[in-house]
Amino acid sequence: MEEPIGTLTPLSDTDQMIADPEQDVRGRAVIDCNGEKVGTVADLLVDTAENHVRFLRVAHGGILGIGAVSSFIPVDAVRRVTDDEVLIDSAKDRIAGAPPYDPDLVDQNDYYEKIYGHYGYPPYWAPGYMYPPFPGIR
Repeated sequence: MEEPIGTLTPLSDTDQMIADPEQDVRGRAVIDCNGEKVGTVADLLVDTAENHVRFLRVAHGGILGIGAVSSFIPVDAVRRVTDDEVLIDSAKDRIAGAPPYDPDLVDQNDYYEKIYGHYGYPPYWAPGYMYPPFPGIR
């Protein structure tokens, strides 16, 4: 399998921004395929070479943010975005069972492959990959 083209970086660590600030999904509730709230979009993981968002970093669990954990969800799982919510095609249990967020692994390709495999999507560097409709960054 081919290697990723660019480096993935949290949007909050770059000087980039969403092209249309009204389409910035950070802070919006993430709703699973059963209509249950999973958590909140804490950040976006951006492919700096292609200026595409590749993953949502979703904070979930805990009480009032204390004890919350984070997981990455591929943007491929996003089915709809409203003014307040990001609706995804996976169930809350699947997200809870995803490879845990580890900032030390954020630059390791096999970590991303595990995440894509967990959700059943090909990685963005796979031949024939088509970027899903998602707000662009600049």
